[in-house]
Amino acid sequence: MLTLHRVRAVRLAPAEAPEGAEPLPGYAVVVDGDRLAAVGPYEELLAAYGDRARIREWDGTLTPGRHEPDGAALLEATYHPDPREAAELGTEPLTGAALAALPMTEVRWGASARRGLQRLLALGTTTLAGPFTHPAVRTAVQRSGIRQTPRPPRTSPARAGGAAEAPSHSLAPGAPADFAVFAPDGSCLATVLAGRLVHRRR
Repeated sequence: MLTLHRVRAVRLAPAEAPEGAEPLPGYAVVVDGDRLAAVGPYEELLAAYGDRARIREWDGTLTPGRHEPDGAALLEATYHPDPREAAELGTEPLTGAALAALPMTEVRWGASARRGLQRLLALGTTTLAGPFTHPAVRTAVQRSGIRQTPRPPRTSPARAGGAAEAPSHSLAPGAPADFAVFAPDGSCLATVLAGRLVHRRR
């Protein structure tokens, strides 16, 4: 099914890219399956696809997703507590001595990784760096749909919310439908992986 994403503007390339990083007001994208079918002015895309596409509207700027270069540390050297453990462990991720004091099993690592991945998706993350040594964490990453990179690419000095822009691909017809939509205040409204809406701010 085709989906037409209407937004305030579209930024075709990551922020540090030499070209295509300036937002284009009035632009939109069309997703067909796991790929981008078209990128262009909303009115043109509506005329071409409006009778066949579901329309989603977002009050923000659609951009390539963010990259997390510290993926292994965030998922394999950090414990993300279950909300049911808040009274005992709090709600913030645990590292160092606090993590060492926990009886960690593969099952617990997998559950922690899934919660950590949800935090990353809520930041607009679409790629992260591995490798991952815990089988349960590897499985969680694979099932999440977030693309794994073998090593961290170069990132800009400023990292919003703990994630940096990834120069993996620009938004163009035929490219993977991996992107995020950010509100004017920088918060993530939605994250899309392979054409699937995997995070939507409530």
